[in-house]
Amino acid sequence: MPQTGNYIFELSDKVIRKSVSYRNRYGITISADLYIEKDFDEHKKYPAVIIGAPYGGVKEQGPGIYAQNMAERGFAALSFDPSFNGYSGGHPRHVSSPDFFVEDFSAAVDYIGTQVFVDRSKIGAIGICGSGGFALSAAQVDRRIKAVATISMYDMSRVNSDGMTDEERNARLDDLNEQRYIDFEADFPVLSQRGAPIGFDAATDPIGIEFGEFYSTPRGYHPNSITQFTATSSMSFMNFPLLTYIKTISPRPILFIVGENAHSRFFSEDALKEALEPKELYIVPNANHVDLYDKTDLIPFDKLETFFTTA
Repeated sequence: MPQTGNYIFELSDKVIRKSVSYRNRYGITISADLYIEKDFDEHKKYPAVIIGAPYGGVKEQGPGIYAQNMAERGFAALSFDPSFNGYSGGHPRHVSSPDFFVEDFSAAVDYIGTQVFVDRSKIGAIGICGSGGFALSAAQVDRRIKAVATISMYDMSRVNSDGMTDEERNARLDDLNEQRYIDFEADFPVLSQRGAPIGFDAATDPIGIEFGEFYSTPRGYHPNSITQFTATSSMSFMNFPLLTYIKTISPRPILFIVGENAHSRFFSEDALKEALEPKELYIVPNANHVDLYDKTDLIPFDKLETFFTTA
């Protein structure tokens, strides 16, 4: 059974949390938590939802909060650690990959869809931050995913490539190509800088402060969530756009949830323009990007329940 621990939230007395594991199609063992309501009836068929972690996050943080709240609303909810990260398998550690992270969503569907108490026709996906892009990308090819909701979405392909001239892109790739030689000869690949600074003050970039206040303080700290990936991981995102086929998700519905003041809001607004109906942008007043990771007074769970119930 996979290791788990250090949850940033208290377990509700209305749900049961079960540690589970399964393999994705690459043979990597995925560590996950299954949440079901306490008065669960094994003879019933439940709608299901799978929840992916923010980019750099793990299931014991925001994904668990979402899974717990959806389980309270009658869903079988599965939160999981991405390949190479958290308590999931894969070496070297802290690799980031558009292909593997998208596959992790489909592997979650494999698992949840083979549980006797799950209605296969009612499996949805929630992607938080970077996994919002991965959830959408998975739905482009995995039609078993009947509805997708993104929370504070990041498109990590754009993060790694937007705004660069051809000369800047080539210079970046030259640096990463040299790093591959270094990594090949070393015992462990070099990691990127932390996305969430450990020490921060008024002079720190505001986005860095926002992430640091979550990942680097007791509010959201987890030892597996270092907000770093192998430096050369970014090459894959520079080469493989995540949302090329977003139009093909239709007629399955997409719900984009963003904070009114989120620095990442444009990712959802741009994806909304590209997606076909049915689609919706839901704006949470007075919320920033990270607020929607864990602040249950702001996260619109009633909206999510309605969305997945009627999908």
